[in-house]
Amino acid sequence: MSSKQQIAYIELRVSAHATEDQQKVQNVIQNLISTIETPQLLVFQKTTCTGHYGNPIILFTAKLDDKEVLSAVLDRIGNNLSSLDKEELDRSLNLHLEKTNLYLRFDKQSALQGVAKFSQVDPIRLRIHFRNQTPQQIAEFLQQKGFLP
Repeated sequence: MSSKQQIAYIELRVSAHATEDQQKVQNVIQNLISTIETPQLLVFQKTTCTGHYGNPIILFTAKLDDKEVLSAVLDRIGNNLSSLDKEELDRSLNLHLEKTNLYLRFDKQSALQGVAKFSQVDPIRLRIHFRNQTPQQIAEFLQQKGFLP
């Protein structure tokens, strides 16, 4: 089965705190996923939230579902991961999978420089939704895309 049929969509989420430039935060996602096939492709949905101490937080959400682009985006991210991140994902893949969804978190500051690096602190969240794939099939696909060693 080709990769275009395996993936239904990728959902991207990132928050902008009161001290952050909202446009810069949106650009961070573009830096993480940009390929020749994805020029200014994302349309962001903006949600205003309130933080723990009453501070304003803007949540940006976007969805990639263009079948031509999904594979190229995953190739870019997978090829951009360090060998340490790939090994960590390989060891903990079952913790990132829920049914047919793969959940990944990337460092905002590294993405600003166009580098894909896993992080749990104030991350860019990706949810990759696979079509009817077993965990084994997802792992094989991720290995093909460079996410796993």
